[in-house]
Amino acid sequence: MARTVHPALIAFTALVFLFLLAPLVIIIGAAFSDTTYLTFPPQGLTLHWFSNIFQVQAFRTTAITSLELAFLGTALSLLIGIPAAYAISRYRVELPRWLSTLFVLPILVPEIVFGFSLMKSITIGLGLPIFPSLLIGHALLVLPYSVRVVSASLASFDFSIEEAAISLGCPPLKTFLTVVLPNIRAGVIAAFILAFITSINDVSVSVFLTGPGISTLPIQILAHMEQFFDPTIASVSVLLMLVTVAVMAIVEVTLGLTFLTK
Repeated sequence: MARTVHPALIAFTALVFLFLLAPLVIIIGAAFSDTTYLTFPPQGLTLHWFSNIFQVQAFRTTAITSLELAFLGTALSLLIGIPAAYAISRYRVELPRWLSTLFVLPILVPEIVFGFSLMKSITIGLGLPIFPSLLIGHALLVLPYSVRVVSASLASFDFSIEEAAISLGCPPLKTFLTVVLPNIRAGVIAAFILAFITSINDVSVSVFLTGPGISTLPIQILAHMEQFFDPTIASVSVLLMLVTVAVMAIVEVTLGLTFLTK
């Protein structure tokens, strides 16, 4: 017997989707407006503000910096997070319980507090240049995603397979690379996606670590809004959304999104 859905549930679901999609529709509409100020609905349609992004050197420079930080910060977090997740999952009995909590502190502490503490300890305390400070900050910011997602993937891994390979003479490092790592590939890819998107859109940490000559795209958007209120801001936001969609599309074409749920 077919079950009927209550109209109130349908209405509530529609309101939730409207709440989530309405801001995106407004931003996309404002990005194509032919006015010199942000407005919705658009008075006319034009691609001028998208071309204006590439004419402003600050946007080009900060976009490259943001991509570099996102890739390098994510790679660094995975280099630390995968062994940490493996140790926490493999030796959960021997290791103290608080160790797993230690790796999620960057997302438990408010990002403004986290960014300010990084500025005091890394940029001012150690006197590091701006880009290395940003790289360390972004790597620490996304480290919890690497550890937690890979740990969740390792939770379903049968470590007896690893023990069998070692008992047959395979070195531990080779066993990890050829037996363990291929089995948690979905978790590593999911961790990369979450970390990359978080890094490239970060504001709260980057605002404390940027300085003269080096900035990130989200910080440049804020700086641009202080002087201008044209649809260029909406156009940059649309491009950032497209980057996120492109990452997910690449995963879907190459692996399939259902692969990440394995």
